Amino acid sequence: MSGGEEADDSTVRVRGIYTTALTRLFEDRGLSVVQASPPIRDRFDDEFAVAPAGAAVSTTDDRQGVGIAGDSGAVAAALDAARGVGTDALAWRDPTPRGAVYAGEVTETLGSGAVVELGGGAVEDGGNGDGEGPETDALPTVAGTDPEGFLPYSKTATHVEEGDRLRVQVKEPAAPWGSGRPVLDTTVRVQAGLATLVRGSSPDTNGPELADLLPVDPPEGWGIDWDRAADDAGLDALGDALDGVTERATALDAAFDDAPAPDEAAPYCYWGGEATVWVWFGRESRFGLDERRRDVTATMPGHHRTKAATNGASAAVDFVEAVCPDAGTGDETDFPFDAVTRQFGPMEGDSVRIDHGKPDGRLFSLGTGEVTRRDADGTVVVEREMSGRGSYDALGVDQQAGDVAVTKLTEGKWWYPTVYRGEDGEKRGTYVNICTPVEVFPSAVRYVDLHVDVVKHADGRVERVDDDELDAAVAAGHVPEALAEKARNVAGAVENAL
Repeated sequence: MSGGEEADDSTVRVRGIYTTALTRLFEDRGLSVVQASPPIRDRFDDEFAVAPAGAAVSTTDDRQGVGIAGDSGAVAAALDAARGVGTDALAWRDPTPRGAVYAGEVTETLGSGAVVELGGGAVEDGGNGDGEGPETDALPTVAGTDPEGFLPYSKTATHVEEGDRLRVQVKEPAAPWGSGRPVLDTTVRVQAGLATLVRGSSPDTNGPELADLLPVDPPEGWGIDWDRAADDAGLDALGDALDGVTERATALDAAFDDAPAPDEAAPYCYWGGEATVWVWFGRESRFGLDERRRDVTATMPGHHRTKAATNGASAAVDFVEAVCPDAGTGDETDFPFDAVTRQFGPMEGDSVRIDHGKPDGRLFSLGTGEVTRRDADGTVVVEREMSGRGSYDALGVDQQAGDVAVTKLTEGKWWYPTVYRGEDGEKRGTYVNICTPVEVFPSAVRYVDLHVDVVKHADGRVERVDDDELDAAVAAGHVPEALAEKARNVAGAVENAL
């Protein structure tokens, strides 16, 4: 690869705990990884260009998946590769993509910033960035999310109050399964990996030496901020980066010129930003990523599964593989569940949440309970005291004060049972959730619910429910057909066993 290769549908930049595996995966799929980190350059027998990236892939803060943002073609290519690592890899399009610019209205002020309503609004023709494209439009957006963001007070030059209307840009999108909002800024930027143009700022005098030789200057009213990687880039790559951001900045200026002011338009979308998608990796997908990484370097069984737990667990994996390279063999069946949970939890007596993901991208907590049993083979039993309000879905039984839910969760299983008992110990029914393979992390058990479930009533009657919801999720694009078929087969097996 030459240093002058421009950002296109085949270039991608990768960062985070999945980098080695995804680099191997992307290369095998014909994508070119650019701006590789020093460990990746050492690990691969390859030349990595320092060039603009068509898409940027980064691990989410909670290590459960990745975000992909950039040109729609490059994002689609990286997304297609990432979703192929396992049946339980799920993806969604972000309704508030990176770089999108809105006329927003402040709806609430908090201690460190303000909540800003963004709305869907209308986007003028030619002013929608690359957030909408034929390659990513088919991906479902996250359901049930309000189009709003969080504006830190440090990102605005003026005091803001409830009811204020102002122009804001999405600086940091938020993973749909998390609890955070996208972070906003009142300073508008366009970026291309090696270069960022900042609207209303002065030119950067600390850029790479070769930047002085470029024949193109930023548009009037925009200053350039060079990435650190630009110091190692060739003249052609720097020119490609500047050309890319200049084109977008010019189009963005035109979008502002032709659009109403925030006071008149909010909530309104001026600019659609970059194509932005999220990929959630389930347990099967993490082990699929292990296999890709093992092609390159020593990789212990459950490498990504363990790293996804905590920062401490991630560092421990690096240490083990560095001092014991022979530990880098084995497969999913060799995952050291006992050792991992003894070191990082959960253990008997600990509290854990049950994080109940949905195929539409949302995540709910079913509550926190106490671990009353932990088996070395991967099983934990969690007891929760119920609120006594509402009813148990599909069982047709009202909750009562003193009811206890006893949930048995086994690492790697596609289902788990919850037995509901009254205060007197009498069984009120059993509910078996069909889900992506269970992962028992230190503070939470995680999976994605696949809608179809099996219940056993107190009188012994067995009933399979919510097949229609699974069918609807498939039709909506939230559940791939292969994953839906797996869910149906598991539900059938559980129904026969009960």
